[in-house]
Amino acid sequence: MIERYSDHAANERTYLAWVRTGVAVMAFGFLVEKFDIFLIYIGKALHKRTGAHHGVHAAQILGMGLVALGILMMIGASVLFVRTRRAIMAEAVAQGPGSPAPYVAMVLALVVMGITLLIYLAQVNGHP
Repeated sequence: MIERYSDHAANERTYLAWVRTGVAVMAFGFLVEKFDIFLIYIGKALHKRTGAHHGVHAAQILGMGLVALGILMMIGASVLFVRTRRAIMAEAVAQGPGSPAPYVAMVLALVVMGITLLIYLAQVNGHP
């Protein structure tokens, strides 16, 4: 039996949950960016302006931001996984988790991107 198996298993489950979340955020970012391209082609096919032609496309920026956030989530999860694994393996009693600031920053970034997406979709659908 592996020493402290349940602690290692919990650490691994947490890590995999963060990785899945990062992949989901990246996939959503890809979808948002491709949705903008879809609107442009539909607009051209219908000879209508879709509201998505204002310089750099908002959906492209938002999509790339979500992909970048997903990548950062997976990098952060990897760092936390390794740090927690070392703490489990250490003989000394370790302090609890560090500052919640990275988690709060990530959630705030997602909220800002969500609000931006709502504003963008309202403009695309013709609402002021």
